[in-house]
Amino acid sequence: QVQLAESGGGLVQAGGSLRLSCAASGRTFSNFAMAWFRQAPGKEREFVAGIAWFTKIIYYTDSVKGRFTISKDNTKNTVYLQMNTLKPEDTGRYYCAARGSASVPARRAEDYDYWGQGTQVTVSS
Repeated sequence: QVQLAESGGGLVQAGGSLRLSCAASGRTFSNFAMAWFRQAPGKEREFVAGIAWFTKIIYYTDSVKGRFTISKDNTKNTVYLQMNTLKPEDTGRYYCAARGSASVPARRAEDYDYWGQGTQVTVSS
Protein backbone atom coordinates (compact mmCIF):
# COMPACT_ATOMS: atom_id res chain seq x y z
CA GLN A 1 0.00 0.00 0.00
CA VAL A 2 1.22 3.46 -0.93
CA GLN A 3 0.04 6.72 0.55
CA LEU A 4 0.53 10.06 -1.16
CA ALA A 5 0.43 13.49 0.40
CA GLU A 6 0.41 16.67 -1.68
CA SER A 7 1.36 20.12 -0.52
CA GLY A 8 2.27 23.50 -1.94
CA GLY A 9 -0.97 24.69 -3.49
CA GLY A 10 -2.33 28.15 -2.99
CA LEU A 11 -3.52 31.36 -4.55
CA VAL A 12 -1.21 33.12 -6.97
CA GLN A 13 -1.49 35.89 -9.53
CA ALA A 14 -1.15 35.17 -13.21
CA GLY A 15 2.50 34.97 -14.15
CA GLY A 16 3.50 33.75 -10.72
CA SER A 17 4.94 30.44 -9.58
CA LEU A 18 4.15 27.60 -7.22
CA ARG A 19 5.97 24.42 -6.32
CA LEU A 20 3.93 21.36 -5.48
CA SER A 21 5.31 18.43 -3.54
CA CYS A 22 4.06 14.87 -3.26
CA ALA A 23 5.58 12.59 -0.65
CA ALA A 24 5.06 8.85 -0.99
CA SER A 25 5.05 6.55 2.01
CA GLY A 26 4.47 2.87 2.56
CA ARG A 27 5.34 0.23 0.03
CA THR A 28 7.26 1.42 -2.98
CA PHE A 29 8.39 -0.26 -6.17
CA SER A 30 11.58 0.01 -8.12
CA ASN A 31 9.76 0.62 -11.38
CA PHE A 32 6.78 2.73 -10.35
CA ALA A 33 5.67 6.00 -11.88
CA MET A 34 4.27 9.15 -10.34
CA ALA A 35 2.24 11.84 -12.01
CA TRP A 36 0.32 15.02 -11.47
CA PHE A 37 -3.27 15.42 -12.58
CA ARG A 38 -5.57 18.40 -12.21
CA GLN A 39 -9.30 18.87 -12.24
CA ALA A 40 -11.31 22.04 -12.61
CA PRO A 41 -15.01 22.25 -11.68
CA GLY A 42 -17.15 20.62 -14.33
CA LYS A 43 -14.18 19.19 -16.20
CA GLU A 44 -12.54 15.80 -16.37
CA ARG A 45 -9.36 15.02 -14.54
CA GLU A 46 -6.45 15.96 -16.79
CA PHE A 47 -2.92 14.61 -16.95
CA VAL A 48 -0.35 17.33 -16.32
CA ALA A 49 3.05 15.68 -15.96
CA GLY A 50 4.51 12.33 -15.00
CA ILE A 51 7.83 10.66 -14.33
CA ALA A 52 8.91 7.04 -14.24
CA TRP A 53 11.13 6.38 -11.27
CA PHE A 54 13.56 3.94 -12.84
CA THR A 55 13.69 4.91 -16.51
CA LYS A 56 13.37 8.65 -15.70
CA ILE A 57 11.09 9.11 -18.68
CA ILE A 58 9.06 12.31 -18.34
CA TYR A 59 5.83 13.31 -20.06
CA TYR A 60 4.06 16.67 -20.06
CA THR A 61 0.76 17.71 -21.43
CA ASP A 62 1.19 20.23 -24.24
CA SER A 63 -0.38 23.14 -22.38
CA VAL A 64 2.31 23.16 -19.66
CA LYS A 65 5.43 22.41 -21.70
CA GLY A 66 8.06 25.06 -21.11
CA ARG A 67 6.32 26.30 -17.96
CA PHE A 68 6.10 23.30 -15.62
CA THR A 69 8.90 20.99 -14.54
CA ILE A 70 8.46 17.64 -12.82
CA SER A 71 11.32 16.21 -10.79
CA LYS A 72 11.95 13.66 -8.07
CA ASP A 73 14.07 13.16 -5.00
CA ASN A 74 14.92 9.50 -4.56
CA THR A 75 16.05 9.84 -0.96
CA LYS A 76 12.74 11.40 0.06
CA ASN A 77 10.41 9.44 -2.23
CA THR A 78 9.04 12.78 -3.27
CA VAL A 79 8.00 14.18 -6.62
CA TYR A 80 7.78 17.90 -7.31
CA LEU A 81 5.97 20.04 -9.81
CA GLN A 82 7.52 23.44 -10.35
CA MET A 83 4.91 25.63 -12.00
CA ASN A 84 6.05 28.88 -13.57
CA THR A 85 4.25 31.52 -15.61
CA LEU A 86 0.95 30.36 -14.20
CA LYS A 87 -2.23 31.17 -16.07
CA PRO A 88 -5.84 31.30 -14.91
CA GLU A 89 -6.43 28.21 -17.04
CA ASP A 90 -4.10 26.31 -14.69
CA THR A 91 -6.60 26.71 -11.86
CA GLY A 92 -7.80 23.43 -10.43
CA ARG A 93 -7.26 20.83 -7.79
CA TYR A 94 -3.95 19.09 -8.38
CA TYR A 95 -3.66 15.42 -7.50
CA CYS A 96 -0.60 13.26 -7.13
CA ALA A 97 -0.89 9.71 -8.44
CA ALA A 98 1.30 6.62 -8.47
CA ARG A 99 1.31 3.32 -10.26
CA GLY A 100 3.44 0.19 -9.97
CA SER A 101 5.16 -1.82 -12.69
CA ALA A 102 5.50 1.21 -14.92
CA SER A 103 8.34 1.94 -17.30
CA VAL A 104 6.65 5.09 -18.57
CA PRO A 105 4.32 7.57 -16.85
CA ALA A 106 0.92 6.83 -18.35
CA ARG A 107 -1.36 9.72 -19.21
CA ARG A 108 -4.62 7.99 -18.31
CA ALA A 109 -6.01 8.46 -14.82
CA GLU A 110 -7.40 4.93 -14.82
CA ASP A 111 -3.87 3.54 -15.07
CA TYR A 112 -2.94 4.86 -11.64
CA ASP A 113 -3.48 2.88 -8.47
CA TYR A 114 -2.84 5.40 -5.71
CA TRP A 115 -4.01 8.98 -5.29
CA GLY A 116 -3.46 11.81 -2.90
CA GLN A 117 -6.22 14.02 -1.58
CA GLY A 118 -5.27 16.90 -3.85
CA THR A 119 -4.09 20.44 -3.30
CA GLN A 120 -5.89 23.48 -4.66
CA VAL A 121 -4.18 25.83 -7.10
CA THR A 122 -5.96 29.05 -7.93
CA VAL A 123 -4.50 31.54 -10.41
CA SER A 124 -6.09 34.96 -10.49
CA SER A 125 -6.04 37.25 -13.50
